[in-house]
Amino acid sequence: MNAVRRDIADVALAESIFAPHYALPDVEGLILASAMIRCSPDDMAEASSQLLRGEIFAVLDISGDWAWGYSGHDHYVGYVRRDALGLAAPASHVVIAREAPIFAAADIKSAVRDTLTLGARVSGIVDDGFLRIADGYLHLRHVRDADHISSDPVSVAEQFLGAPYLWGGRGAGGIDCSGLVQLALGMAGIACPRDTDLQRMALGEDIGEGEALRRGDLVFFPGHVGLMTDSSNMIHANAFWMNVSIEPLDDVVDRLRPKYDTPVLARRRIGE
Repeated sequence: MNAVRRDIADVALAESIFAPHYALPDVEGLILASAMIRCSPDDMAEASSQLLRGEIFAVLDISGDWAWGYSGHDHYVGYVRRDALGLAAPASHVVIAREAPIFAAADIKSAVRDTLTLGARVSGIVDDGFLRIADGYLHLRHVRDADHISSDPVSVAEQFLGAPYLWGGRGAGGIDCSGLVQLALGMAGIACPRDTDLQRMALGEDIGEGEALRRGDLVFFPGHVGLMTDSSNMIHANAFWMNVSIEPLDDVVDRLRPKYDTPVLARRRIGE
């Protein structure tokens, strides 16, 4: 996405897009557990995506309580509350659990101050079975070194089974279809755009007609995407069940047939 408004644009676009003003991004990091990226500077505005702790947001403009810019990992443009952002510090660890409580002390019986979501990035020091971060302690079983790469994106997605469907969500409080795919692939070290149409264009290679699907293959529908768990079943965050579920691909296709002449737009396979 291009970071451009009527009044201002990212300086990186100066040679291709005219704007009255250009801004050099001020790189900041999310300091809250999560924050929605919104389409306009209003808490009630539609959410387009979500930032997780430690992810980068490039700020191009600040007006009142809101910062306008784009997320560092996928260049998604929108508004984030100014008080959600702070110093962008290098991460030492990444959260690998669907939910990771931040304990007040290095003790699982201590109070929980907040909860981080899978994919959140933090900086801390290992301390007696815990990772000590600025606002508390994460259990070491909930984190890995920041360069950790999952060997199976589907197993990452499966951690979200039953999570509520949330438009724009990437795991904190809920997740949407492209957010689930982006997060699962990202944890496997595979760069992934945010939206389904961009994912369909950018990811993998087409699977030949008649060729059997296998675990990890992507199936794209109009405005939707899922990951195959095996040759016939798919995991996806969907507004039909309003959660992350595994169901037969044929069932999904049958639901879409009355509405779309071509329910399946593409089947893509990411290389070994």
